[in-house]
Amino acid sequence: MADQIVEKKFEVLNEYGIHARPAALLVKAAGKYDCDIFIEKDGNKVSCKSIMGLMTIEGYPGSIMKVTASGIDAQEAMDEIEELFVNKFGED
Repeated sequence: MADQIVEKKFEVLNEYGIHARPAALLVKAAGKYDCDIFIEKDGNKVSCKSIMGLMTIEGYPGSIMKVTASGIDAQEAMDEIEELFVNKFGED
């Protein structure tokens, strides 16, 4: 199977945005996959596998984040990341 590139935009829906806990969940999810995964906001692009990078992305509530996954398991990775955003990272 050829490498694939999957790109989606997500709104940060949880009350406090991308703070340490959601960032850790993103890193944990991304670490399961071999593909490259990046999150971009306002021209700032960081690896989804770097908690330090995610902490600098300024993912405030209501922010729109562009996620790009490229590699053989990109779709599976994107599905798991989408679930985190949609479910507000398990926060109310």
